[in-house]
Amino acid sequence: MKKDDLAERFLRYTAVETTSDPHKEQIPSTPGQWDLLRMLEKELKEAGAEQVTLDTHGYLIGRFPSNVKEEKPPVIGLMAHVDTAPDVSGRDVKPQIIENYDLADIPLGKSGYTLSPSDYPDLLKHRGDTLITTDGTTLLGADDKAGVAEIMTALFWLKEHPEVPRTVVEVIFTPDEETGKGLNKFKPEWLTARCCYTIDGGERGSIETECFNASGFEAEFRGKVIHPGSARGKLVNALSMAGSFLEMIPERESPEATDGRYGFYAPMEIEGTMDRVTISGIIRDFDARELQRRTEAVKAFGKAVEHKYPGGQVTVEVKKQYANMYEYIKKDPLVVDILEEAVRSAGVVPSRDIIRGGTDGSRLSEMGIPTPNIFTGGHNYHSRFEWASLSTMHKAVEVITGLVRLWVDTGAEKT
Repeated sequence: MKKDDLAERFLRYTAVETTSDPHKEQIPSTPGQWDLLRMLEKELKEAGAEQVTLDTHGYLIGRFPSNVKEEKPPVIGLMAHVDTAPDVSGRDVKPQIIENYDLADIPLGKSGYTLSPSDYPDLLKHRGDTLITTDGTTLLGADDKAGVAEIMTALFWLKEHPEVPRTVVEVIFTPDEETGKGLNKFKPEWLTARCCYTIDGGERGSIETECFNASGFEAEFRGKVIHPGSARGKLVNALSMAGSFLEMIPERESPEATDGRYGFYAPMEIEGTMDRVTISGIIRDFDARELQRRTEAVKAFGKAVEHKYPGGQVTVEVKKQYANMYEYIKKDPLVVDILEEAVRSAGVVPSRDIIRGGTDGSRLSEMGIPTPNIFTGGHNYHSRFEWASLSTMHKAVEVITGLVRLWVDTGAEKT
């Protein structure tokens, strides 16, 4: 396979603005996602899918038949999402291509920002590689257009090499993964796969089989407003109430103070006036009991603020977002065993890692289809410092084609 084929495909996808919008309930939440989905619908057909469906909520599924004479060949899924995070603009992405990287600092266009190994030491592993970076004004979109491009490149390679045995494959491209709503309208009965693989990870060799348990919270603070000049004993300032609530969240349990298996609270957005303020945020932990502890704590913070500000009102709602996918993946060890073999067959040492986040695979695993996550070569997601390793992206393509080939030998049907 030609290296420039994958790079060209990736750059073409990054040119489509697909930023999702967490404030909108419809799925997909933004029209640009439809643009990329319709592009991929056409390309799935060109890659040889025997059936392609794109439903009204933007779930695109392509089914590829096996080329071996098995009575009941196994079926696997490959999944990636088309949207990009709203944390940084995804409009007018202008990637930089750095060939034969020499470990020096990389100026990000004329933005004034620099991508430096001193800040991002993963760069030190990529001497001589071709890197794709941002120009410092937007994110890149490797999360998850790298995964989308790798799946599509693998499919076209398989079409060009009919001599390679392959199992039945269901390809799923989803919208709005970044908002946490991506699979809200998805029906697992649409798939016949016994397992699936998200291509939505990071560093070369990484296999992610465990993720956070996740909830989101929204706190509303209602005050009583009166002219400040006559406010004594009457004014209840919702902004002050919200500030007290934020002060109660432990700094040592924030994203910037935790790593590994330590969970956190993270306020994500605040909006309001003296009359009414809303704070939305997330709660994360690998241990479901710790997630419940933080859920109860957030509600208690709200009650404490209400007591502190007589006359004010506080409501706190907490909603589950996804569960730790390991509880479902561990029930079918073959799914990860074959993945590790595919990684090794690509000449890469596999590393089982945890995700300090989640994927659509977290939700799909909970629906009964175990779905571990595979590296893509992307780094610094949701950031203007995002970059991708082209050589690692090609290794991900090799892993995908290896999975399609290795599952033939199992003869394992969906259980």
